[in-house]
Amino acid sequence: MITVEEALARVLELANQMPPETVPLADAAGRVLLKPVHARRDQPPFAASAMDGYAVRYEDARPGATLTVIGESAAGSRFGGTLNPGQAVRIFTGAPVPAGAARVVIQEDVARDGDTITIGDRLDRSDHIRPVGGDFRAGAEMSAPRRLRAVDVALLAAMNVPEVAVARRPVVALLATGDELVMPGIDASPDQIIASNSFGLKAMCESAGAEARLLPVARDTEASLRTGFELAEGADLIVTIGGASVGDRDLVAPVAESLGMQRAFYKIAMRPGKPLMAGRLAGSAMLGLPGNPVSSMVCGTIFVLPLIRAMLGLGARPASRSTARLAAGLAANGPRGHGSGPMA
Repeated sequence: MITVEEALARVLELANQMPPETVPLADAAGRVLLKPVHARRDQPPFAASAMDGYAVRYEDARPGATLTVIGESAAGSRFGGTLNPGQAVRIFTGAPVPAGAARVVIQEDVARDGDTITIGDRLDRSDHIRPVGGDFRAGAEMSAPRRLRAVDVALLAAMNVPEVAVARRPVVALLATGDELVMPGIDASPDQIIASNSFGLKAMCESAGAEARLLPVARDTEASLRTGFELAEGADLIVTIGGASVGDRDLVAPVAESLGMQRAFYKIAMRPGKPLMAGRLAGSAMLGLPGNPVSSMVCGTIFVLPLIRAMLGLGARPASRSTARLAAGLAANGPRGHGSGPMA
């Protein structure tokens, strides 16, 4: 057996960096940005009103001032003239501030009578103007690599970026093995077990940014396993579930090796998850997970997810670590770590 730290290091050595592909911004959520992106314009691209009110010159913004309204500026339809002393322009939130105006007096601080306004006694001090480039300037960079969240996509849209270079999703082929397994929804016999591991691992892989393929369950025969590996051909990562121990029907390792698998290791000092196997098969990274549901999900968290992150260019690092205070004492673990590994 090897330590969890050594096992993870060897697993990460199997990672092949996914090549870039260009996708429309509408399809970029959840993808991994590979190249920095630069804003193509200022945001806002003009001085914009932050409130509904009246744009006025700085000198005219005083309590009791009476001004003549000479026009209107709305979002998408600016006032084209220039303010002169004693004049004001009706303005709405998001509209361009007219030339000559230095502030916006909110409509609550104004009394209007026809084309004349009078500024009230409770005039606030804010100019209520969002300056040109107040959010960002043209050329501002969004760094990479990063997993694009909804807020990142919105920011890229504001930067006037229509498409981005992202990492291709790694294809993960999930091959559950075992004569006892049947798919959910089937009326199972008392001797059968519903195949749940592959569905949990599929969700786990897809949440990390991979494309997961569920293969048909392979039976405990060499012929069925060979067929399963044939169906997995071309995947970036092959994950087998079950059949990784040393029983008479645990055939994953011998069949994979007969097909040319180069083994990186077999068995780790962790509970659960001892019979973990890793290697490379026909250009694909391969992980052989235990069939116990808890073991599969623990190994998926500690080994599969970091491997997918490394493939996506997000860095070769272990899963994050959480700590908690025990409510009761625990017996000594023995020589095997208890399902946590080298989490940092």
